[in-house]
Amino acid sequence: MHILMTVNAAWNISNFRRPLVAAFVADGHCVTVLAPPDDSVADIEAAGCRFVPLAMNAKGLNPFRDPMLARRLKNVIRTEQPDAVLGYTIKNNIFGAIAARRAGVPFIPNVTGLGTAFLSGGTLQRVAEMLYRYAFRDLPVVFFQNEDDLALFLDRKLVRESQARLLPGSGIDLAHFSAGPFSERADGPVFLMIARLLHDKGVVEYVEAARLLKSTMPRARFQLLGPPGAENRTAIDLKTVEAWGAEGAIEYLGETDDVRPFIAEADCVVLPSYREGAPRTLIEAAAMARPTIATDVPGCRAVVEDGVTGFLCAARSGESLAAACQRFVALPIGQREIMGLAGRRKMEREFDQEIVVAAYRKALQDVLEGG
Repeated sequence: MHILMTVNAAWNISNFRRPLVAAFVADGHCVTVLAPPDDSVADIEAAGCRFVPLAMNAKGLNPFRDPMLARRLKNVIRTEQPDAVLGYTIKNNIFGAIAARRAGVPFIPNVTGLGTAFLSGGTLQRVAEMLYRYAFRDLPVVFFQNEDDLALFLDRKLVRESQARLLPGSGIDLAHFSAGPFSERADGPVFLMIARLLHDKGVVEYVEAARLLKSTMPRARFQLLGPPGAENRTAIDLKTVEAWGAEGAIEYLGETDDVRPFIAEADCVVLPSYREGAPRTLIEAAAMARPTIATDVPGCRAVVEDGVTGFLCAARSGESLAAACQRFVALPIGQREIMGLAGRRKMEREFDQEIVVAAYRKALQDVLEGG
């Protein structure tokens, strides 16, 4: 088959869909990636894909301007003539579904998270729901990455129950993210947050929690690893982050192509996000047998079992996050290791990348055999 994958940033395919791409290529399919180009294009091509650049604005959702994106997508689909199109991220899912319908090509979206459109409420949320309902109405398969998002789409009649299928996020390569021993340290615990520098990821609450905990435990360390989110409406500027570092609240580590050494050196990985699809950083941390702390919100609570693999806290509350961090600090080293290993076993049971690959193979077979 010729499979076309479209997303709002090329790095999304390189970082999150590589196992799926590898499986498609191994199956003998031709894979084309349609996305705005970035530094990951060479990696995508090295994985055996063709790359077609897509002009689009990843920010915002404008129902009057974005139909132009649907026209561009339709033109590419008609030119490339794929057997099926796989979509990721809100604009590529909505306008990709519309474009594929007009081009007469099957489309399978993956709702990887609801994003700012649903977090903001009001008119923007109503517009997003209207567009989802229209775009997804005739699709045979719609993938979701957590039960909360799936239930919300069903409750608001954005999809039908017969369309909806659940995935364990993007899956995880359990050999690549292998479990490792805890680091022996004489100083305070090391907390690590891995995320883009966005308000919606809970970066501000992480800083607030760091200040609270360091007031009684000055040797505790709070590290922040991740790129700026300049294209996102909730982005935090680097000057603010650097000021937090100068204050001593956090250590900003910049960005990296390989998070594993940082996870290995951490005692606990933290993500105080406002909402997630399937939080990749928590999945990677748990696979490496590190306890995790996250907010009790959709996506995060599917990965973190409170008191078993880590702790949950309230969203948008630095105090609640600080209390969860304090609960972790109070654990003996042996209990921390037990918690980390419980997370690893959960990833083995529920989040293995082979589950995702099998689900896509089945969906493609169902869609194409069904005409």
